[in-house]
Amino acid sequence: MRMDVWHLMVGRPLKSREAQAEEIGTSEGLAALSLDALSSVAYGPEAIALVLVTAGAAALPYLVPISLAIIGLLLLLVLSYSQVIEAYPRGGGAYAVSKDNLGVPSSHLAAAALIVDYILTVAISIAAGVSALTSAFPLLLPWTLPLCLLLLAIVTFLNLRGVGESARAFLLPTMLFIVGLLAVLAFGLVRQGAAPAHLSLARAAAPVGTVLLLRAFAAGCTALTGVEAIANGVPLFRPPRQLRAKRTEWLLGAILAAMLLGIAVLAVRLGIRPGIHETLLSRVMAAAVGRGWAYYTVSLATTAVLGLAANTSFGGLPLLASVLAHDHYMPHVFAMRGDRLVFESGIWVLAIAAAVLLLAVRGDPQALVPMFAIGVFTGFTLSQTGMVVHWWRVRPQGWMLRAGLNAVGALGTTVATILFVVTKFLEGAWVVVLAIPLLMVLFRMVRRYYARVDEVLRPGKQPGPVRAKPRPTIVVPIAPRLSALTRRALEHALAFGDEVIAVAVFFEEDEQDLKDLEEAWERWAPRVRLVTLQSQYHSVVRPVVRFINSLERQRGERLVVLVPEMVPTGRLTGLLHNRLGSLLAAALRRRTDIVIGMVPMHLAEDDGTSD
Repeated sequence: MRMDVWHLMVGRPLKSREAQAEEIGTSEGLAALSLDALSSVAYGPEAIALVLVTAGAAALPYLVPISLAIIGLLLLLVLSYSQVIEAYPRGGGAYAVSKDNLGVPSSHLAAAALIVDYILTVAISIAAGVSALTSAFPLLLPWTLPLCLLLLAIVTFLNLRGVGESARAFLLPTMLFIVGLLAVLAFGLVRQGAAPAHLSLARAAAPVGTVLLLRAFAAGCTALTGVEAIANGVPLFRPPRQLRAKRTEWLLGAILAAMLLGIAVLAVRLGIRPGIHETLLSRVMAAAVGRGWAYYTVSLATTAVLGLAANTSFGGLPLLASVLAHDHYMPHVFAMRGDRLVFESGIWVLAIAAAVLLLAVRGDPQALVPMFAIGVFTGFTLSQTGMVVHWWRVRPQGWMLRAGLNAVGALGTTVATILFVVTKFLEGAWVVVLAIPLLMVLFRMVRRYYARVDEVLRPGKQPGPVRAKPRPTIVVPIAPRLSALTRRALEHALAFGDEVIAVAVFFEEDEQDLKDLEEAWERWAPRVRLVTLQSQYHSVVRPVVRFINSLERQRGERLVVLVPEMVPTGRLTGLLHNRLGSLLAAALRRRTDIVIGMVPMHLAEDDGTSD
C-alpha cells in the first residue's frame, strides 16, 4: 500500500531502456539546467543597485557600466564552458576538469564549492521567487516561509519523477518568462524613446570610490551563477549531446545578456531604486508597462521561474554527487538510481539542506546573497585554469587561442572570487569559506573508509578456496509459552544444525510461568535442549547476549541466532509486536562469528498442528 501511494506521487518505476525518455533537448535544457542563470536577473541587478544607493541616488547610473562588465565576464564564461562541454562530454564540469588537470585537492575544492553553490541556489531561487510573488501581491507577505517550503516540496517531487518530466513541466513557464520579460523590457525601452548612451550616463553620475564600484561588481556577479550547470549535465541531453549542450549554453548567454542590459538601462533611465518590500525588477516592469495584465502575467511567470530555478541544482548536484560516489569520495548510495532512474539520494539531501537554509533566514533572499556566488566562482576559476592546462597537454589545432581565452576567463573569475570573499566575508560569506574545507575533509574521510573496505574485501580479485566449516550451534530465543511460532522456529533450526538450544527469559516474578514452560517442554519433547534464564531486570536482550557470549565452541565454529517473529499485517499492527530480532542484531553487530536470522510467520499461515 505504501509503495502504491509513492508510485502514484512520483510515477511508475521505469525500466533501464526507458532512460532515453528522460533525456532532454535544447529547449528542455533551458528549463532543466538554465533557470538558475536566467532567473538571476531578478536579484543580480538589484544587488548592484543596493550597493550603489548607499552612496546616494546619484550613483545609480553606474548600474549600466557595471552590468556591461558582468556581461563581458558572462561572454568569457560561455566561451569557456562551451570548450568544457567539448572536452568533457561525460559531465562533471569543474570537478572533472580539475581532477584531470590540476590534481585531486583541486578537484575536491571544485566539488565542495559546487555543492555549496547548488544548495544555496535552491534556497535563494525559491526565496527570490516568493519575494517576487509578495511584491506583486503584498497580502501574501506574512506567508513567505510556508510558501517557500511549499514551492521547494513541489520542485523536489517533480524531480523525483525524472529530469525529463520536470523539464517538460517547466518548459511553459520558462518560455513565458523569457518572452514576456524581453517583451516588457523592449516595450519600456521603445516607449522611453531616445536616451543618452551608457557612457553619458556614467559621466552624469556622482563620483564614487573604487571600493564601492568593486563591491557593486562583486554583488552583481550573482547574476552569473548557473552558467556552469549545462557543462555539468551534458549526459542528460539527447544525442548529439555535446552539440545540444553547446547550443543551450550559447542561447542562455544571449538571453541572459539581453535581460541584464535591458533591466539596467531601464532602471537608470527611469531613476528606479530598489524598495523595501518590492524588488527592483517589479518596479522596472511596473514603470515600463504599468500594473496591468502584462505586469501580473510576467510577475507570476517570474515567480514560477525563480522558484523553478532550483531545478538547475536538482539536475546538477545529484549528477555531481554520483560522479563523486563513483570515485569513492561520497557514499555509494549517491550513485544509485531510483525507480524513476534519477539519483534520489542526491535529490533528498539537496532538498533537506535547502529547507534548513530557508528556515534559518525565514525566506529572505537578501540574507543569502552574501553567501552566494563564492562557490560557483571558485568552480569557474578552477575549471578555466584546468582547461588552460588541458590545452597545453593536448595541444590541438588553435590551442594557444583557446588556452589564452581560458586564461583571461580564469583571471577575471579569480578577481571576482577574491572581491566576493573580501567584501562579503563579515556579511555571511564566512559560512561558505568554512563549509567548503569541511566538505573537502569529508571527501577524504569517505575515501579512506572505502580504501579500508577494499583492503578487506579485495573486490575483483579471486578469493581463497572455500572451506567447509563445522555445523553451527543454533540458538533460538523463544517466548515463555509454547506456540505454533515456537514449533516453526525449532523446525527451521534443526534444518540448519544438529545442536539447537532454545532460550527463554523469565523475570523474578514469573516463577510459575517458568515451571509451566519446563513441564510443557518435557511433555512436548521436541528433541531440543531448553535453557531458561532468569533476569533481575526487565530486559530480554541482555540475558540472551550474556548466554551467547558464555557458549564455548570449537575453533572456527559459527553460531546462528534464529529469532521467531510474527509478520505484521500492516504499518499500524507492526506497533503491536516487539522487535527482538532487531534489538539482538544491534547488540551483537560487532560479533563477526554470529549470524542472526529471522523466522517469520504470517497470521494467515497454517501452524502445522494437523500434521
